[in-house]
Amino acid sequence: MAFNCQRCKQPIRIDDTLTDLDSAATELLVAPLAAEEQYQQHLRQSKSRYTETTEPVSKRLIGIKSNVKLPTNKKQQQQQQQQQQQRESFPLPSESFVVLTRSQLGGQNTTSSSSSSPSASGTTTTAAVQATATAGFTSSSISSSSQQQQASHIMSSSHSSVPPTSSTTATAATADDSNAPRNNSLSHRLRVASRLFNVMSSRSSVDHPMCQECTDMLLESLEKLLEDVGLERDCYIEYLGKVKDGRITDDELKDLEQQVHELKLAEQEALSDLAKAKEEHEAVDKELEEMEAEMKALEEREHQFWEQYNDYEVKLENFQSERASINLKYDHDVKQYERLQKTVVYNDAFCISQEGPFGTINGFRLGRISSQPVEWSEINAAWGQTLLLLYTVANKLKFQFHTYRLVPMGSFSRVEKVDGDTVLSYELYGTNEFGLNRMFLNRRLDHAMVAILNCLKQLTDFAEERDRSLRFPYRIHKDKIGDLSIRVQFNQDELWTKALKYMLTNMKWILVFASRANVAVEPS
Repeated sequence: MAFNCQRCKQPIRIDDTLTDLDSAATELLVAPLAAEEQYQQHLRQSKSRYTETTEPVSKRLIGIKSNVKLPTNKKQQQQQQQQQQQRESFPLPSESFVVLTRSQLGGQNTTSSSSSSPSASGTTTTAAVQATATAGFTSSSISSSSQQQQASHIMSSSHSSVPPTSSTTATAATADDSNAPRNNSLSHRLRVASRLFNVMSSRSSVDHPMCQECTDMLLESLEKLLEDVGLERDCYIEYLGKVKDGRITDDELKDLEQQVHELKLAEQEALSDLAKAKEEHEAVDKELEEMEAEMKALEEREHQFWEQYNDYEVKLENFQSERASINLKYDHDVKQYERLQKTVVYNDAFCISQEGPFGTINGFRLGRISSQPVEWSEINAAWGQTLLLLYTVANKLKFQFHTYRLVPMGSFSRVEKVDGDTVLSYELYGTNEFGLNRMFLNRRLDHAMVAILNCLKQLTDFAEERDRSLRFPYRIHKDKIGDLSIRVQFNQDELWTKALKYMLTNMKWILVFASRANVAVEPS
């Protein structure tokens, strides 16, 4: 039968001391495991009873005595005393055995163990036995120091305190085998070792067998665990001392009760203040609700106001833009009007100038000479423009001619003489016809030209009355202007042409007077 390490699964060789164990050695290996199991079971039972009778730590205050009443019944006191005696008399695993060296074992076992050689991996199962003993010692090292002092007494009575379990059965079997002749066959020893490993594995938290390296690693981890548990125990001891030192006296308890009473009174006052504060809070909530409703109404009014304001702003902006446009148009019209007022339209409508010996109006020559004969059509057109000039200026100045009425009809204009109900019409145009008809027409033309000269004299007199500083260059008297007759009959062409030129010169002065009157009179 081959054995493998239960941790690294490597084959190991069993030490000879384990293949030939007597009853004492077997009991020494198995007894701590049974005691440890029984101790763990007892701890679980005591823990359950403790949690039922003891107030939880979370409900206790540090430094204040607990309000849990002590048992006054005798039966309860006896039960607690019995439980305390059981805790003190119960053997702990760490106190139920001691680790023996190889020299303390029997002579035959010592000789066999010293003469045994290590396995192929350099390990034996003796290390596994040591690990089992160390594990039992580590798990039980948390017990109190008073229990450790009873180790020698418990060691002597460990066999009697352990209840009959499978381990005792194995011990009994081994004892029976010791009474019989010893069987030193290899198969018997292997069965004994396998049986021992099974018992040890079932009674502890470590699977057996183990090699030397795995045992060393397990021992290191158990030593670290032992140190941690020791530190934890020291912390609990220190804390227990602080709790014992922090217990209060009767005087302190009375002071605390007085403080509690005062705090209760203060609590009642605070509750009354809280009730008043709640009432005030409710009143403030109602007022807040009213103010919120009022605020909503104000917000609606504000919203309406801003809508009206925006509409007004839009209208105002449109009005301002329209007003600006009208102002621009007005300024433009005013400037245009001023420019038009300063413009003399009469000079453009009736352009009077001279061309050699002739006076011209709008490019038409008025008069004729032998060296430069002018057609009567051109002379008639010039007389039509002259009559139109007098007619326009008179209307502009709102002047009404006496005795005469001008009828502008272009080249065929005429002048009417009004004498009461009698109206005589004179044609202001001539013809190239010869004979009596021409003489008759020239006579009527002479009357028309004399009428035009008379109308011009009326305008000049009116202008000189209006403007004392105005003096016309050529004076008019009856049918003469500048001492030259304006008639055609019984007159030379050169003198007639010169008299017409004088008349156009006075006409130009009339235009100047009309332009001044336009500038001075119209703005008023």
